[in-house]
Amino acid sequence: MRGYVLLAPAKINLYLEILGDRPDGYHEMAMVLQSVALADRVEVRANGAERFQVSCDHPQVPSDSSNLAYRAAMLLAQTFPEPFYQFGGANITIDKRIPVGAGLAGGSTNAAAVLVGLDLMWNLGLTQSELQDLGAQLGSDIPFCVSGGTAIATGRGEQLAPLPDLDHLHVLLAKYRSLSVSTSWAYNAYRQQFGGSYLREGDRLQQRRRAIHAGPMMGAIATRNGRAIGSLLHNDLEKVVLPAPDYAKVAALKQALLEHDSLGVMMSGSGPTVFALLDSADQAMHLKQAIQQQMADPDLDLWVTRFCASGIQLSESL
Repeated sequence: MRGYVLLAPAKINLYLEILGDRPDGYHEMAMVLQSVALADRVEVRANGAERFQVSCDHPQVPSDSSNLAYRAAMLLAQTFPEPFYQFGGANITIDKRIPVGAGLAGGSTNAAAVLVGLDLMWNLGLTQSELQDLGAQLGSDIPFCVSGGTAIATGRGEQLAPLPDLDHLHVLLAKYRSLSVSTSWAYNAYRQQFGGSYLREGDRLQQRRRAIHAGPMMGAIATRNGRAIGSLLHNDLEKVVLPAPDYAKVAALKQALLEHDSLGVMMSGSGPTVFALLDSADQAMHLKQAIQQQMADPDLDLWVTRFCASGIQLSESL
């Protein structure tokens, strides 16, 4: 094959709890992650040369070695040099549909797509777990983006356990186009303000992980109870992002969504995207129209989408 086209879904958090610090400098996390159907289109096409070239239709996405998709390609080339020399490199083209700087794992899901695409193109035959292990070397969200669906994530986010699919639920995503939140700033601000409450003993961390696995959110997901899931949405990072003066618009956006009927409203990850859960596409469209009229801000982008049960999906062979 000359190449592949893959769909790379975005990710939201239904639950995000910061448990403590890790020796590697990351935070110890407990999260529930969910793929949504809003997806980038990533083309991985053989170029007959020993190099990779990344291009994207969005001006804010870098095309150099800082791009996670490029780094994913280089990681595979370094890990599997013989297939790289046999089959050559690739041109990686990203059709960006996931908003940039939105806390929706747009860069991570592009990297996951490149791992999957090159695995197919080079006939590596890697398992999903092997692809996830490679992705974990580049970023904490990439392992989830490979598999997608609904999952509980612990460690720094790379330790995954699948959960029952929630593809019956719909979501309205809302983000100010000109606004982004630094993930490192959000976590550092949380450490500064709430680090005194971190769990530091290994046994206490294990107890907290077990409690989350057996907790109310897991029960709501097991029964696919949308109303209960919406009532149990939780994100520790809201405690630092929403009160910050620079992100007052995010707090106001969440409040505006809360004034309308939905299953639940929350900021995703470190923001600034805010989402509302709904039972149907019609309800999501009605809410979108209501928010457009209420906020009347040309800088505010809104997307209606739904939960999906998988991560990277093969769209076509080239």
